Amino acid sequence: MTKKAKPTERPAPWRVHFFQRHASDDPKRTVPALEFLRTCPTKVEAMILAVVKAVADAPPPAFSGGGKWEAMHGEMGGFYEIRVDEPKRRHYRLFCLLERDGAAVGLGGPCLVLLTGKDKAFQTVLSAPDYAEVRALGTEYRRRVPRSVMP
Repeated sequence: MTKKAKPTERPAPWRVHFFQRHASDDPKRTVPALEFLRTCPTKVEAMILAVVKAVADAPPPAFSGGGKWEAMHGEMGGFYEIRVDEPKRRHYRLFCLLERDGAAVGLGGPCLVLLTGKDKAFQTVLSAPDYAEVRALGTEYRRRVPRSVMP
């Protein structure tokens, strides 16, 4: 007699948080990812947020990406980027971090952290200073427990 297969349980969606700079690093307590999204064309912003939702709902590492969600490598290892291209031939990138054990750092559970974003001309690469800025914000975010996120 063969056993009936159990239906697979889908993992709970991950939380989504916007990194907010700490007052000791930025008295204005800016939220870089939110500021970036506000500069994006409406359609691009909507597409980026749709990818955020899809990633959080999957959740990582189950989300395959389809070219819209990519793990970064080399000096950017540990970061992820959401990629959206505009028909006017501009590239938009939202940089993210994963907090698999978010409960341990005050985030209530696993979460996707939206760090900052950059845009660039078609078929160009971001500069070394651009990537250094993303890494610096990642370092700033990770050095605090509880993590500094937008309420």
